[in-house]
Amino acid sequence: MQISLRLWVALTHVLEKRTAEVIAMDDIYDLRSIFLGKDSLVTSIITSVLEGTPLEENASDLSFLVGTFAVVNIVFLMLFFSQFAILWIERKAVARMNDRRGATTALRSLWVGENGVTAGEWWNMLPFGGSIVGAINKFLNKRFGNRDEKFPTVDRVNNRSWMGYSIFPGFFQNVADGMKFLLKEHMVPRRADKLIFEVSPFLIVSSTLLILGIIPLSSGIYATNPDLSILYAIAIFGIAPIGVFFAGWSSNNKYTLIGGIRSAAQLTAYEIPLLLTLLSVAILSGTFNIIESIHFQHAAGSWNLFLMPLGAVLFLVTMIAEVERVPFDMPEAEAELVEGWWTEYGGMRFGMLFMAEYIRTYAACFLFTHFFLGGWHLPFQGTISQIPMLGDAYVLIPGALVVLLKSWLVFLVVFVWARFSLARIRTDQILEFGWRMLLPLSVAQVILSVLYRLYLFQPENMSYTAEGGSAWSAWGVPMVIPLATTLLWLAIFYILLNDEDKEAAPDRMYHVYTLQPAGTHTPGKD
Repeated sequence: MQISLRLWVALTHVLEKRTAEVIAMDDIYDLRSIFLGKDSLVTSIITSVLEGTPLEENASDLSFLVGTFAVVNIVFLMLFFSQFAILWIERKAVARMNDRRGATTALRSLWVGENGVTAGEWWNMLPFGGSIVGAINKFLNKRFGNRDEKFPTVDRVNNRSWMGYSIFPGFFQNVADGMKFLLKEHMVPRRADKLIFEVSPFLIVSSTLLILGIIPLSSGIYATNPDLSILYAIAIFGIAPIGVFFAGWSSNNKYTLIGGIRSAAQLTAYEIPLLLTLLSVAILSGTFNIIESIHFQHAAGSWNLFLMPLGAVLFLVTMIAEVERVPFDMPEAEAELVEGWWTEYGGMRFGMLFMAEYIRTYAACFLFTHFFLGGWHLPFQGTISQIPMLGDAYVLIPGALVVLLKSWLVFLVVFVWARFSLARIRTDQILEFGWRMLLPLSVAQVILSVLYRLYLFQPENMSYTAEGGSAWSAWGVPMVIPLATTLLWLAIFYILLNDEDKEAAPDRMYHVYTLQPAGTHTPGKD
């Protein structure tokens, strides 16, 4: 009874403490305050349990150990399993682009195979009741199978699987794909370097998973918060190219070697503009910490997206190249390299590499959300939070949910849309675009960030409250600088995107038109 009373008091204290902090700009749902700290729920439980035992003196250390373990695992599982949503989003979005419903699990799929192909008389392998199940299955196939005389075309094709009621969303097909990878056999090429061949996928996957460790879901839901978390993310992204090149070289295959070389060259060309873009974010925010960068955007009164639109575009373009998605997927171009640097991998090794690619893409969406979209802060949160009744309800929206929705939207609008709208470009065009275009632009963005921070930023107008501040005002008018910057860069982007003059700069390597037939160019002279 005494322990239960203490638990109730501790939980009430935590909730009251977080409710009182609504006036601040932190998310009111603080996972760490429940598991960590002197007044946390975990500390109260462990202290009560160990009271009067020899371990009573170590209660605080054990509470910290248990609380940290719980927080890290909860945050990691939230991040890891939420990524299955982007697989479903991609399938559904692509299907809608093609006027299809996309992946679903229909009721008829329980007894009708794909295009008439079934598992045979599988009911005979059941331990009991097989004949009854087989009779029911045959009846359903006869009455609701693929044959239908009312639709001659469907009857001829012998596939009516599109007719039926959906019992599960297509999300569950991702689970089936994972099980398929687990059941497939893993084979190592005869003359491959077995040690490096086996280690490379784990190097790529492990370095990718480390990125999730520094991504916060809100001000109170994160695994760890190092002071230099932005630099940490940069360093982790730089490990993967080593594993990619090792995987391509160790396979002892010309296709994989070419893919590995392409990948290493491409990632090197685009990492430098990426690093400079993140440096611009750190300069503008005045910190190398992700959470502090998010707090800065709210306290200053503007998201970084409206202060550095060029930086946002550079970040997205370089990230698309970093994760090797269309139009920057030449390292794994299936039209000429089978499957690129991971051609020789099968089974779960292939599944791990496939997973690593999507985790890196998901991490890129999270980082863009935090660096440019204000993290867990809602649009106009500072203004709406001051409105009676509506402001209280607005602040109650979980910050983790806001971060997930923003990240999913970035994935849909940028990564999915770009993949199925843009054509693949040549390797030389990819490298020249990175070195000759993105690198100078990223240097220009660093200079702009320095100028903005030194001459336009007004630190006296910062406000670390729910209302936020107006550090980017001019002539006494708030939001003038972000608005003017956004309009200026939108005009520049519009002009560049509508530049269709082939004769204006025929030497542009990124132009979509071919001015001379293939094979007529002389290297070094044209």
